[in-house]
Amino acid sequence: MTRLIFWDVDTLHDFMRSEGRLYVPGAEEIIPVVRALTDFAHDHHIPIVASADDHDASDVEISDDPDWKTTFPPHCMHGTPGQLKLAETALRHPLVIEPALQDPGALAQRVLSHRGDFLLHKHTVDVFSNENTVTLLRALQPEAVVIYGVATDFCNRHTVEGLLRHAPRSRLYLVTDAIRAIYPEEGERLVASWRERGVNTVESGALMADGVLDEYLPARSV
Repeated sequence: MTRLIFWDVDTLHDFMRSEGRLYVPGAEEIIPVVRALTDFAHDHHIPIVASADDHDASDVEISDDPDWKTTFPPHCMHGTPGQLKLAETALRHPLVIEPALQDPGALAQRVLSHRGDFLLHKHTVDVFSNENTVTLLRALQPEAVVIYGVATDFCNRHTVEGLLRHAPRSRLYLVTDAIRAIYPEEGERLVASWRERGVNTVESGALMADGVLDEYLPARSV
């Protein structure tokens, strides 16, 4: 069992930089925050699970005439700079897990023996469309999950609701100053609804400095 993981949702160039192909409004403002969270996780030997869109033109959500609900303009296309993670949220020794189903037992062994972060590629907004995400969760069995990234009303929504469904015993922390929505009012509505369902909402400063995570961190030697 892993006591604590950080879950980085799609902090990719095309979403996070204003020149990106599908920039999430306000995402550049949170780059210092997601960097601080990444550094905190690495400094405290907390594994990061990161999701990343990795599209090609045949993916169902890619459209030249998007409805901005289920289809979107080309973004995070495989092999392009926009698909890459920010330098500020770079992973350490990531185990890359592609969407196609792997043997659950063999994958679980790889996850448990891995010493580093994890990168889940996906072809849709939903990280659980990667058929190995549940296996990863079952192998790690996190007591607590810290969630941040973009966009609140799309990829984050599927992440939070998937974790509520597939990891009901895990305590979830949503870092409110490290998320942004495409549609801000919908983002606010979703955060309020998750809070009602038991998700803890916290700002990054309190999370990292006020002892919120102390019970999940290794004891410091005196």
